[in-house]
Amino acid sequence: MRLLAVDLGDKRTGLASGDTETRTVFPIETLHVPRGDALLQAVCNAATDHAADAIVIGLPLNMDDTEGPRAAISRSFGESVSSVTGLPVHFQDERLTSFEADMRLRGQKNTPDNDAVAAVVLLEEFLTRQ
Repeated sequence: MRLLAVDLGDKRTGLASGDTETRTVFPIETLHVPRGDALLQAVCNAATDHAADAIVIGLPLNMDDTEGPRAAISRSFGESVSSVTGLPVHFQDERLTSFEADMRLRGQKNTPDNDAVAAVVLLEEFLTRQ
């Protein structure tokens, strides 16, 4: 099954793609689109372009495992994506994914954007749970 991962941000949103059979994950791009209809359309287009069978959206949990306002935004966005695409949406704890992405990119040149790599980390963690 092909998956599209979405690391939702205020100004930038990272995208990654992966496959449950091969367990491979790779960064796609970072969208520089603010939240709203344009971002929704861009994510839905990416799902189509990458033949996604399901979408994984980062869920920003608090360190005590509770959901705050940002988690509600992610859940609402996920509902919209599912409504438009008809695809199932899964949520994955995204705590520390940006930190992990920074660590992976440290000292490298010509690397993908941090946000796309954070989406990779998110999807790798999702696949590990499966």
